[in-house]
Amino acid sequence: MKLPFLTTLTAALLSTTALADEIWVTNEKDDTISVIDIETMEVVRTIETGERPRGITFSKDFSVVYICASDSDAVQVMDPNTGEILHDLPSGEDPEQFVLHPDNRHLYIANEDDAITTVVDTETRTVVAQIDVGIEPEGMAVSPDGKIAITTSETTNMAHWIDTETQTLFANTLVDSRPRHAEFVKDGTELWVSAEIGGTISIFDVATQTEKAKIDFDIDNIHPDRVQPVGFEFTTGDTHAFVALGPSNHVAVVNAETYEVEEYILVGRRVWHMDFNRDRSQLFTTNGVSGDVTVIDVASRKAIKSIKVGRFPWGAAFRPTE
Repeated sequence: MKLPFLTTLTAALLSTTALADEIWVTNEKDDTISVIDIETMEVVRTIETGERPRGITFSKDFSVVYICASDSDAVQVMDPNTGEILHDLPSGEDPEQFVLHPDNRHLYIANEDDAITTVVDTETRTVVAQIDVGIEPEGMAVSPDGKIAITTSETTNMAHWIDTETQTLFANTLVDSRPRHAEFVKDGTELWVSAEIGGTISIFDVATQTEKAKIDFDIDNIHPDRVQPVGFEFTTGDTHAFVALGPSNHVAVVNAETYEVEEYILVGRRVWHMDFNRDRSQLFTTNGVSGDVTVIDVASRKAIKSIKVGRFPWGAAFRPTE
């Protein structure tokens, strides 16, 4: 008589486990994605991808995941439930980062080797525009209202401002050396751009495209050349930014109102990108050289766990599963 009860209980437990939220991490040296169960903080799936996966983002309803398979010259579209590659999108050569437009249809893709930004319609699977930008484009961002897209070019040291209605450039702004990542914040009124070699973040007024502030980083007993800001994410309400500082092996906590650095958190080696859990109480950073993910408790600003993933983890993306 106990067997049906136990079977039902086991099924319920398995169902609960299956519904745990996840962090998806691209491993650029293994050609895989590591899927981390946020509840257990363990890798529960490893999924094969194309060559050198880097950028990763989900559709607005999380029904598909887009992956920049850079050395395959493709953006792959995957079913996150099965791990099956549904099809490739025509991304242009060497896609590195991308951003999904608020319309949930158009991807803006940085093509590092071609000095262009490719705009792809994910429904028709066609290229709708290719926009000339600076040399070695990498970072991509789109404003909350969808009217502006940004491409950063590593060698030209610029942020390129794109009108998404006409798919043309309307401004170019200088930043410090080797810009890597860009984000619109504060309801789209500010643009933040990290400069890896310059060691700074530049903050622009979106209405005028003028620089309004610059953030510098200084960590005790670490040479400035190793303090290299790359990816960053914002807490609820855009009150603080957590900034990955590359080979310094630290994440900076920046007050987004005063632009002052409040704290540095030691994480794994060569911290690159990151994403939050559902309520933004935990932050998951990708550490390329140490091949792991550091979990940061946002409230205490402490690293609480290291999770081993594949070789050279690069991108991270949150996936709710219920």
